[in-house]
Amino acid sequence: MNQKKTTQRPYNLGAARVEQVQSVLGEVLQWAHPADAVLSRWMRAHPKLGVRDRGEVADAVFDVLRHLRRYRHFSESGMGPAARRLAILGLSAVVSEKLLAEALTEPEKNWLSHVAKIPVARLPRAVRDSMPDWLDERLSTLPNADALIAALNQPAPLDLRINPLKADREEMLAVLRDGPAAKFNPEPTPYSPWGIRLQGRPPVNRWPMFEKGEIEVQDEGSQLLAALVAPKRGEMIIDYCAGAGGKTLLLGALMRSTGRLYAFDVSAARLARAKPRFARSGLSNIVPVVIAENNDQRVKRLRGKAHRVLVDAPCSGLGTLRRNPDLKWRQHPESLGALLALQARILRQASQCVAPGGRLVYATCSILPEENEQQVEAFLAENPEFTLLDAGKIVADRCKNLTFETPMLALRPDVHGTDGFFAAVLERVKPAPAKPDV
Repeated sequence: MNQKKTTQRPYNLGAARVEQVQSVLGEVLQWAHPADAVLSRWMRAHPKLGVRDRGEVADAVFDVLRHLRRYRHFSESGMGPAARRLAILGLSAVVSEKLLAEALTEPEKNWLSHVAKIPVARLPRAVRDSMPDWLDERLSTLPNADALIAALNQPAPLDLRINPLKADREEMLAVLRDGPAAKFNPEPTPYSPWGIRLQGRPPVNRWPMFEKGEIEVQDEGSQLLAALVAPKRGEMIIDYCAGAGGKTLLLGALMRSTGRLYAFDVSAARLARAKPRFARSGLSNIVPVVIAENNDQRVKRLRGKAHRVLVDAPCSGLGTLRRNPDLKWRQHPESLGALLALQARILRQASQCVAPGGRLVYATCSILPEENEQQVEAFLAENPEFTLLDAGKIVADRCKNLTFETPMLALRPDVHGTDGFFAAVLERVKPAPAKPDV
């Protein structure tokens, strides 16, 4: 009996990669969830993908998110599903021309060649640098706006932080440079005395020093907030919006695991995610507490008792666009208005915990003045018992190279190589007058 031979078509890696990126973008561009969460879920659903496959898919997706408005402008001249055209443009910045060509039809090759010749510099800035109109308008009022926007569109390096309770930075650098991590070019961060900067996408969570709590992932700008809080041994300190606990860990280590460090958050889920980090750190002075959004009794009991209170407030996150480019498409002016009201309320609540002579540090990972300087100015106008301290003088001992022109800390990716961060240090100079609960 004759049997027909079946011929299997050779696997086309380029075509597979386009389909994979198109699939992820189809979910991400619905804006229902943060891009990193969508990507993580998609990766879990495709466990057979190798490290390189995952890296290329992730890099292409995030390239599209960084340049979405420009890519959509280019896509108007193409044919076929819009998500496929976006996937092609994202992959053109990530994989080789030969690999991508294997996936394209002749019309698609011609279209991509045409797009590559478009003089990008002649496009309006909001299209060229892929900003929504409202955000481009706000950023245009800031000094050197073009440089700032361009820097926000660049991929960020990966910053680590040593645990000062368990490790020394110079010794950790030597270990990293002498092992598999050497290919990620570990270097000391220029401002934070605890930071190490890596290039690429290393699997840090699998490294022994991570598992032993000797290092953590934390952007240098975030590390500098701990220098502003300047905790001392034996103090009572509150991290009012502790979230995943990165800043709490550094504060606790600088306190040498003495005193009491409250990690407050309104989200039980966020604090639950932080607990494994607390356990790895070796710290025994952290007290995680889930608090109510208003009139929390535990907060009331600490009124006027804390030496330091850090408020890393919920914010637009627009200073982190290098890492979270989807935020510029998921945020909008209406949501920003709600955030401003929330920030002001949290700042009022947290301030009541500060003891006379104690400090309140207000911080955001935003670059917008209305979330930063304007919030501080409004708070000081309503709370004359607080005064603004010079942040530069506070960090001078620990952060030798860090200087800024105003009493408030304002970090920018184009100037400092960090995410966009803001912080102001306020001191309670006299006992607060009695106020109604907020």
